[in-house]
Amino acid sequence: MADFELCVIGSGPGGQKAAIQAAKLGRRVCVIERMEQVGGVAVHTGTIPSKALREAIMRATVGKDHLNARGEVRTGKLTIGELLSSCQRIIATEMDIVRAQLSRNGVELLVGEASFTESGGVVVRGAEVDRNLTADFYLIATGSEPTRPTSVPFDDKCVLTSDDLLRLPCLPETMIVCGGGVIGTEFASMFARLGVRVTLVERGARMLGFLDLQISEALQFHLRSRGLTLRLGEEVLDVVRVHDEDSEGVEVSLRSGKLLRAQAVLWCLGRHGATARLNLPAVGLEVDERSRLAVDHDYRTTNPRIYAVGDVIGFPALASTSMNQGRTAVCHMFGIEIHDRSRDFPIGIYSIPEISTVGRSEEQLTEEGIPYETGSARYTETARGQLLGDDVGMLKLIFHPQTHALLGVHIIGTGATELIHIGQAVISLGGTLDYFVESAFNYPTLAECYRVAALNGMNKLRLPYKISVKPVE
Repeated sequence: MADFELCVIGSGPGGQKAAIQAAKLGRRVCVIERMEQVGGVAVHTGTIPSKALREAIMRATVGKDHLNARGEVRTGKLTIGELLSSCQRIIATEMDIVRAQLSRNGVELLVGEASFTESGGVVVRGAEVDRNLTADFYLIATGSEPTRPTSVPFDDKCVLTSDDLLRLPCLPETMIVCGGGVIGTEFASMFARLGVRVTLVERGARMLGFLDLQISEALQFHLRSRGLTLRLGEEVLDVVRVHDEDSEGVEVSLRSGKLLRAQAVLWCLGRHGATARLNLPAVGLEVDERSRLAVDHDYRTTNPRIYAVGDVIGFPALASTSMNQGRTAVCHMFGIEIHDRSRDFPIGIYSIPEISTVGRSEEQLTEEGIPYETGSARYTETARGQLLGDDVGMLKLIFHPQTHALLGVHIIGTGATELIHIGQAVISLGGTLDYFVESAFNYPTLAECYRVAALNGMNKLRLPYKISVKPVE
């Protein structure tokens, strides 16, 4: 008999929920974590620290009195240490919660580095453990790591990845962010809010190319108005540390011939799966060019006893979807029927302003040949939006002109990542635009934007709207 029925490698969101789900089913479960602290990238260098930093920045810059005309910090000199102080408390709390949940559900936690053996088992090597174990099933949830090209002179001081940012000794006056994806966009907007002169370099024609074009353009307009410089359609060729008599900094060469200089460079050009230490060839597994594993619809790899979830399998690489993937994988391996709704997932981008989206964009629908109409609402059209003073916020609905089926929701502005779940529920349950027109929303709230946008969309159809009333039985 195997030592465990399930061995989970990695204690991030996907691994945690997988282990707890298996324990709830009465299975013998262990979790292997190579770091002494549980929680994975999400707790230590990714989701929680970056969002805690964002909240600290928002609190430090709240109110018009603290900002100049461009929305930058005008008074006082904040340090990165002051901003990150709240992060440490939140990280410690999250670790305690994860440990308590694993312990309460009888999951054995092993601290050490795991690697597969030729016999199909796992060896765990750590400071306090050196053990060989076997399991009926294995689940890989080791997450991802920033790509660190050898040609880039990373030094944890002036040239950093997002993982290094928490160790930044002080706020730079100028910064170059290489990469306009989610991570680069989030940090670029945060530092620009603090008054750092940020230049963002993105190879694509626009930031966050997967977003609905209107939302992406709104974000770019807002960031430029805050003083952030965008270098779009540009490719980074070289990064070099430079030292002058009075200062030191970094020079970034672009393929177009431009030469940019700043006190710090944040490298956000890609992440790869954390699989190098697992000895995957021993169990017949291969990874792609970004060290990620391929899985089927049930998150099973080509080895039927090994599943993988989270960032290590690639898109969407979100903590929220990783949790669902972990539960779904466990239910499949132990023969439990489950309806997986993780495919109807929202995407949340914690830039300033924040963005969230669910469903399809106008560009996707056009490419697929699906007819659509849109309805939109500005936050300023609602009393709540005016109370908040949010003149950027916008909510956009995309729907089918004949059936009124809701096809996509795209939001930019305060509370976007919370508001999106209303649209997500309607899409997942096959709802239509009629729901928003016929429903009452608390007043004053930002949720009213759904009704305003729905009415705007109905007006575009140039048809008198009639409320449907079901007969009383």
